[in-house]
Amino acid sequence: MLWADFWIILALTALCTFLSRVLPVALFANRELPVSVMRSLEYIPVAAFAALVANDLITPDPFSAGLIPAVLPFIALIPVIVVALKTKSLALCIVVGVAAFALLQWVATLTI
Repeated sequence: MLWADFWIILALTALCTFLSRVLPVALFANRELPVSVMRSLEYIPVAAFAALVANDLITPDPFSAGLIPAVLPFIALIPVIVVALKTKSLALCIVVGVAAFALLQWVATLTI
């Protein structure tokens, strides 16, 4: 790929990314959205988080590294579900999930 092609692709990608974030805000900034739309927009963070979690949990060959590395993410998911049901805080779920997974990996390295 030539450098000119690279810069054109980068500029177009940046423009599309910018427009996809700015246009909705510019178009709907002074408008009242219907309640059904507002209610459905509340699910976007949850859906994005679920997609990220599912991407890490479900791999094509989960047992290639062994049983314990395959099971640890699912065990770490348990406290995340409890925190999500109790607090409904996305940030707290992330912190608890990372901490639980790190702790489980640390314990797994001590026992192996």
